[in-house]
Amino acid sequence: MCGIAGIIGRIDATNRTALERMNDAMVHRGPDADGIWCSPADSRGWGALLAHRRLAILDLSPAGVQPMIDPVTGHVITFNGEIYNYLDLRRRLEGEGQQFQSSGDTAVMLRALGLHGPEAVSWLRGMFAFACWDQKRRRLLLARDHLGIKPLYIARSSDPDSGWSIAFASELRALLASGLLGTPQLDPRAAASCAWNGFVVGPTTAVRGVELLWPGHLSEFDETGKELRSEDFWRVPATPPTPSVTEEELSGLLEEGLRLHLASDVPLAVFLSGGVDSSAMANLAQRAAQGPIHTFTLAFEEQELNEGPIARQISAAIGTQHHEVVLTEGQFVGNLEAALDSLDQPTFDGLNAYFMSRAIRDAGFTVALSGTGGDELFAGYPTFRDLPVLQRWLGRAAFVPRNLQVAAARLATWPLRRPDQAVPPQTRWAKLPDMVSRGDDLVALYQLASALFLPGWQQELLAPGFADVLTDGLPAAMRQRLVAETRGRTPLSAISVLEQRLFLGERLLRDNDVASMAASLEQRVPLVDHVLFEAIDRMADEARYRPLGRKAVLRRIGLRGLDPALFERPKSGFVLPFDRWIRQGLKSVMDQTMRDPQAIAPCGLDPDAVGRLWRTYLDGGSGFYWSRVWSVYVFIRWCHRNRVFR
Repeated sequence: MCGIAGIIGRIDATNRTALERMNDAMVHRGPDADGIWCSPADSRGWGALLAHRRLAILDLSPAGVQPMIDPVTGHVITFNGEIYNYLDLRRRLEGEGQQFQSSGDTAVMLRALGLHGPEAVSWLRGMFAFACWDQKRRRLLLARDHLGIKPLYIARSSDPDSGWSIAFASELRALLASGLLGTPQLDPRAAASCAWNGFVVGPTTAVRGVELLWPGHLSEFDETGKELRSEDFWRVPATPPTPSVTEEELSGLLEEGLRLHLASDVPLAVFLSGGVDSSAMANLAQRAAQGPIHTFTLAFEEQELNEGPIARQISAAIGTQHHEVVLTEGQFVGNLEAALDSLDQPTFDGLNAYFMSRAIRDAGFTVALSGTGGDELFAGYPTFRDLPVLQRWLGRAAFVPRNLQVAAARLATWPLRRPDQAVPPQTRWAKLPDMVSRGDDLVALYQLASALFLPGWQQELLAPGFADVLTDGLPAAMRQRLVAETRGRTPLSAISVLEQRLFLGERLLRDNDVASMAASLEQRVPLVDHVLFEAIDRMADEARYRPLGRKAVLRRIGLRGLDPALFERPKSGFVLPFDRWIRQGLKSVMDQTMRDPQAIAPCGLDPDAVGRLWRTYLDGGSGFYWSRVWSVYVFIRWCHRNRVFR
């Protein structure tokens, strides 16, 4: 796990300095070592410049440092992530007569790319984002893992006379630090996305002219930065394969994948929230490990959200060495600035992962396993129940014209109206008329169900011209991809893909990456694995999802040997006590921002609407959750902290 950056451009002091700035901005991603490599210049003085920050996990020797040059092919790589099947790849290449000096995964993937070209990207199993320079052909290959665990941001110069054409980095803030972007501008789609989703949906980013490389995608550029190749090396199939995987086979895959994720030359821990997913990971890890596994739980003084006691019971049942970290309101408020500064893009999530990662790193661990991904695979969210039910009811009422259905939905939500409230309720029930009007479109239905604000009120919240730049809260390219990947699937299977691509891929994975790396901690997610996804995708819906919300398959495989009664309680997310803290310790600092028109307007939001939103929340308005005001506050703060305005 590391940080990477690079430039295609003139090999001169200006670009070297820009690259050094990018690398310095990512010191938290790799405090163990850093390196910069520049290719020989061509006839006009252009070439590739690569940088790397190292968090040493495998092969702690100098043979593992990067940028790494392959002694056989001459290819050069800067790589972020872990290749879990590198031992199999190493044996495959040794069968071709290859030998290696390094014992790590980087040397193996580099040799595979050098000998077999971009086709070798599809051989990789793991989490990765990398740049590989072919010195002979003078081409740069960029690629990102199948499900988007590791990010890779790309900026393209809009000035044909500038001294660079392509710049890339593991973090958007590194590109901002480079100085290559001039005066960065806020992308209106980012403001609209944050108002709808609470985070920025890719491939859009918060900065105009910077894009996030698609998961499962590779791009190849020549020495001038001209894109020669752009293709998906992996995609979610539009129609799931014929059911063919048994639970026994899935159990073997889960256990094998967990063993692969345990590979580390440094201390390793497991997040344990007390839920099914993290408990399954801890249980499987303890069964596969040679020694005791260390587990960590974030606990709170607020008992209604405190999972410390149940996590202790589960840890004792598994037999892990358990650590409980209590986060108080005072500690949260006192460390809030550092936590918010860790956010690479505006998002209302991620701070829970930041505080947990910091605690694990402070305890001396460099790698941590997480149960992220189980809800998306096995229907752990309410959307799997609610959206198909709504579609079925609409199907039964198909004889009623759609405009009459919408009118009936408005009547049903009439009791929710609050004429005395500055902002109307923003609950899922209040969205019913909009959802009924789009009930034939599952992507739109999913987006409406998860939207922070009703579409009509987003028009008030956003500055003129900002509310109409997305369709259903999504950039056009993302919406097209989602429609293509879900068109031929059953409703449950399609919702699983939507949860994988959006909630997991665009929010959880990205937030967890920057939060953990801010603490110089590598977070691994065994349930986010394309091999596992492909296997589970070959299960029948009845076996995979039923009964809804139970994740029964994962329980049977991952919780084997544990008392089922430990997990017979209502599902609760791993969240901080935000509502109480916002009304107490955070109220003053948020109040200054949410009532300041000069702070709000440059961020593409309407100051009057933000003020009404804040007052409605403080007054205890009906249908208002903390996430509505927190997302707006974090977005405004991010824009000012990074000096990115409309």
